[in-house]
Amino acid sequence: MKKYMRSIKHWDESDRPREKLLKNGAGSLSTTELLAIILGSGTRSLTAVDLSREILKNADQDLLSLNDKSINELMQFKGIGTAKAITIKALLELIKRTKYKQKPQRKIHSSKDVYQEMYADLYNKHQEEFWLLFINNNNVLKGKKQISLGGIDMATVDLKVIFKHALLNNATGIILVHNHPSNNPNPSVEDKLITEKIKKAARLLDISLVDHLIFCDNTYFSFIDQGLLP
Repeated sequence: MKKYMRSIKHWDESDRPREKLLKNGAGSLSTTELLAIILGSGTRSLTAVDLSREILKNADQDLLSLNDKSINELMQFKGIGTAKAITIKALLELIKRTKYKQKPQRKIHSSKDVYQEMYADLYNKHQEEFWLLFINNNNVLKGKKQISLGGIDMATVDLKVIFKHALLNNATGIILVHNHPSNNPNPSVEDKLITEKIKKAARLLDISLVDHLIFCDNTYFSFIDQGLLP
């Protein structure tokens, strides 16, 4: 079969970039495949994926290094005309602006702040999820991480995983958050035992357990607000 016959539309559906994105999300695609979607098409002898591979090879696999190339330089690639060169430049400018834009610091001052921070992540979830929020001495949110996903019962919590991520985020404080799909905010006996277990382990690493919040769709339970975290 001649190379120019290798059109993407003849590929197995599981290998086509657009179909992969629809089925598995953008995160499942390689940089080459994502760039191929942006380009839209290749040439008679190159698919969009082949063309993307050549462009990235020329850039040493560093997409942002293409930003140093002019429109005319991008058009030196076979299959890149004015319109595609402009599209690439616009994409790279968006990436640059996103990468270097300073995000405002978010601070956690109360259980309400925690609830609002987690609302988009946990609203209307039908499985129990366990999350960690990482903060510094100034209550600035350094990050958050889903630690486990379970059923209606409390998801399995691994102390090694919790404190590995706390240390990686340079956290001086952690906040536990898990949801109750039943929308009953009251903590179970297991919730209380896990909280106490994590609090004791945190002290050994000089990390503060700031709160444990049980998330429900229309309310929440805060261990600190209820005096359960002295």
